Amino acid sequence: MSTATARPPRAPTVAQLRSFLAVAEHRHFRDAAAAIGASQPALSGAVAALEEALGAQLVERTTRKVIITPLGERVAGHARRVLSSLHALTEEVEAARRPFTGPLQLGVIPTVAPYLLPVVLRLVRDRYPDLELHVHEERTPALLEGLAAGRLDLLLLALPAGGSAATRDIPLFDEDFVLVTPPDHELAGRADVPRDVLLDLDVLLLEEGHCLRDQALDICREIGADPRGGSTRAAGLSTLVQLVAGGLGVTLLPATALDVEAGRTDRLAAVRFAAPAPGRRIGLATRAGSARSAEYDRFADELREVLRELPVRIVE
Repeated sequence: MSTATARPPRAPTVAQLRSFLAVAEHRHFRDAAAAIGASQPALSGAVAALEEALGAQLVERTTRKVIITPLGERVAGHARRVLSSLHALTEEVEAARRPFTGPLQLGVIPTVAPYLLPVVLRLVRDRYPDLELHVHEERTPALLEGLAAGRLDLLLLALPAGGSAATRDIPLFDEDFVLVTPPDHELAGRADVPRDVLLDLDVLLLEEGHCLRDQALDICREIGADPRGGSTRAAGLSTLVQLVAGGLGVTLLPATALDVEAGRTDRLAAVRFAAPAPGRRIGLATRAGSARSAEYDRFADELREVLRELPVRIVE
């Protein structure tokens, strides 16, 4: 009696790997399809074709969610490395041919995007007309993951970025935090308060996952304060300042966000800290050794010049 032997795996295609990796990252076929600009049937077919090529089940499909099998998780890791290498190859060729042209995937954190993007977009429009800029607003962990996987090229975020040794930080500027209170607060309008005033205040925070939340917590811990850890948290700065306007507490805003957020209502007041004021550093992050490193450094230089119009201290 003969014994059947399993067919050896076939090499997967790039489209199959990209489709499967999107499913592995989003755990949802519809969201994965939207992320890579494919139809859901096409994505499902590509994943099924990959499983057929490899002769293994990578995804468990249920009515409620998508589960990646243990083997699928390992395949996803290989897929990230393969796609990252392919991206690096095309990036190097494009950079060598025409600097500041072609697509650039820029990731930006939510507490920076609304306040700096107008300046960034104006710079790109005026000086780099052939650059195809695509902006992705995500929180820091997702940005760093996208950078490592090759999905993103350049990040605009708070430094240090906290990536691996393969990530290179390019500082742009430092900015102060401003305490925002209701207008009838006893501190409203002052410009010389020590940071230990936070000891006696209910400091409202963004929800978990925002680096600005971590920075605010660090400031509070430095002085021994206990910021409110209850259910009142906000997904964005706009909601946070509305909570303050409603009398639920106070919060910390980056100086670049103050005019935009506090300017929407007359029910907020700004309080400036005495020097040295707490603050954060904002900059770019990219992959170390990127073929476009020289472009990114020049881009940073030009960004510093146009950012001087904001309430920041440029890092030369």
